[in-house]
Amino acid sequence: MTKTKMANLSRRGFNRKLLIGSAGLSLGAGIAGIARAAQSSAPLNIGIIGSGRIGGAVGLRWAEAGHQILFSSRNPGELTDLVERAGGNARAGYPPEAAEFGDVVLIAVPYAALPQVGRDFSGLMQGKIVIECGNPVPNRDGPMAEEAVAKGTGVASAEFLPGVRLVRAFNAIAAGTVNREAHREGELIAIPIAGDDEEAVAVATQLVVDSGFDPVVVGGLDRAREFDRGTDVYVKGMTAAQMRAALNL
Repeated sequence: MTKTKMANLSRRGFNRKLLIGSAGLSLGAGIAGIARAAQSSAPLNIGIIGSGRIGGAVGLRWAEAGHQILFSSRNPGELTDLVERAGGNARAGYPPEAAEFGDVVLIAVPYAALPQVGRDFSGLMQGKIVIECGNPVPNRDGPMAEEAVAKGTGVASAEFLPGVRLVRAFNAIAAGTVNREAHREGELIAIPIAGDDEEAVAVATQLVVDSGFDPVVVGGLDRAREFDRGTDVYVKGMTAAQMRAALNL
């Protein structure tokens, strides 16, 4: 059996578990109920496009949780130390390999690179759950960043990544916080999430839990702007209760 067929079977098996587990939930249970069903799912294959500070930090937490990680870079030989830190659940490769490998794909690149990522790899990620965590910075990324900020990053990112099941998450937390505060004692730090696909949001929600943080589902992609760079909840280290109060949830 080819690797592609095995990956497709694995993905179908994961989705089937999620759907069967959530079949008995009432409509009122919503995303939170689906997320609880997802907790019993098998480990996922996760491809990471952009294995720098935030991509590396989050990927390490997922590897610790038992997921299989493919860190990627245009120079995968530079990822040796990261892979060694992740243990036996990770390897390195090129971005197309990560896009094809992942049941879920995390895109953690400078925002100006996102249009090119979409052009190069959207075809490999059709129908997949994609978590995108870049932040547009006008003085770094130029006019496209200004346009993304005006639209709201969730809406803008969806335009760059057609055909994927997009979720915005992990953009409003610093890499150092991911490294230092995951699974901390007491109330966990919250990570806001936005997406239009309920199953994709449920999977992202569980992956936030697996990384050692507390998920706060804000709403659809149009509401991702509420935790964009510069907002009141951006990199503030809030608990879930504090974040929900700040966002009027």
